[in-house]
Amino acid sequence: MGATGSKLEKALGDQFPEGERYFGLENFGNTCYCNSVLQALYFCIPFREQLLEYYSNNKNLGDAEENLLTCLADLFTQVNSQKKKTGSIAPKRFVQRVKNKMSFSKLYDAHEFLNFLLNELVDILEKETNSAKSCETSPPSDKLANGPRQLQANGVRKEPIVTWVHKCFQGILTNETRCLRCETVTARDETFFDLSLDIEQNSSITSCLKNFCSTETLNAEDKFFCDKCCSLQEAQKSMKIKKAPYILVIHLKRFKYIEQLGRYKKLSYRVVFPMELKLNNTMDNSDSEYSLFAVVVHVGSGPNHGHYVSLVKSHNHWLFFDDENVEMIDESTVQTFFGSSQEYSSNTDHGYILFYESIGGRN
Repeated sequence: MGATGSKLEKALGDQFPEGERYFGLENFGNTCYCNSVLQALYFCIPFREQLLEYYSNNKNLGDAEENLLTCLADLFTQVNSQKKKTGSIAPKRFVQRVKNKMSFSKLYDAHEFLNFLLNELVDILEKETNSAKSCETSPPSDKLANGPRQLQANGVRKEPIVTWVHKCFQGILTNETRCLRCETVTARDETFFDLSLDIEQNSSITSCLKNFCSTETLNAEDKFFCDKCCSLQEAQKSMKIKKAPYILVIHLKRFKYIEQLGRYKKLSYRVVFPMELKLNNTMDNSDSEYSLFAVVVHVGSGPNHGHYVSLVKSHNHWLFFDDENVEMIDESTVQTFFGSSQEYSSNTDHGYILFYESIGGRN
C-alpha cells in the first residue's frame, strides 16, 4: 500500500487537500460490501463530522459499553487522525462488532448492510437519548424496568426522537390514494433513509424517479377499500417525495427474482446517473438540487458472487476505493459504471448505490 499511497500523493501533488486522509480498508474475507459502504459514509461530510464529535464527547467515558456506534466513531477517528496522508487501516473492532450481528461466511448485499448499519446507529442513539432523559427528569420510583415511557401523563404520544442520522438521511414520502367513486383522497406519510428504484434498460435516474412517482390504477383484484364508501373501489395511487433528505441515497434494484429460473438475476442495464440531480419531477413546488459524491459499485455477473468497490468525490477529485487500495480517477471514468447497453457484456462493474448531497444546504 506504501507504493500505492505514494502514487496517490504524487498524483494529487500540491492539490492534496489540507487535513484530508485517503485510507483503504483491509478485507477480512467477504467484507468488501462493508468497506465500500464505509468509504461512501466517511466522505459524507456531515455524517463524518457528527461521528467525530460523538467520539470526542464520549472518549473519556471509560466504563461506556462498546457498541457498533462507538466502534464506527473510533474507526473514523483513526482515519482522520493519521499522520500519513494515505495508507490502509484494518477495521478489526468494527468488523468484529458487525460479526456479532451478521455472518461473514457469505457475501452480503451492500444495500442490506447500509440499512442495517443506519438503523443500528439510530437505535443506539435513541436509547442513549431516552436514558439521558430518564436520568434528568424521572425520580427513581417512576423508572420502568422495560425502558422509557412512550406516553405522557395526559395520554399524548411524545414526539419521536430525531437523531443526527435522521437529519442526514431521512426524507418523507407521501402515499396518496384517490377513490375513483367518491374522489376521497387518503394520504399516508412514511419516512425513508434511501429510495429503492426499479430500473429499465438504457434509462436514467430521472426517468426511474419519474416511474417511482407515477400514478397507478388499482382495479380488479387490487381494488382499494375506501372508508367513505365502505367497500372495495377502483382507485388511483401515487407516491411523492414530501420532504427531501439532505443526503439522498438511491438504491438501484439490480437484482431481480426470475420465476422461471427460481433465483435472482443481476440486471446489468445501463442507467445514467448525473453529477447534478434535480427532483422537480418527484416533488410539488420543489427545485431541490443534488450533487453526486459517492457510488457503491457491484462487480460481477450475479447476486451470489462478486465484489464491491466505491467511487468517491472529495474536494473536486474522484477516487476509486477497492478494499485497501486507493487511486485517483478522472470524472469521465464514473460514466463507465452506468451499466451495459447490451445484456451480454464483458463489463460487469455497475453503479448500485448512489449518494447525493443537497446543494441548497442542510435542511
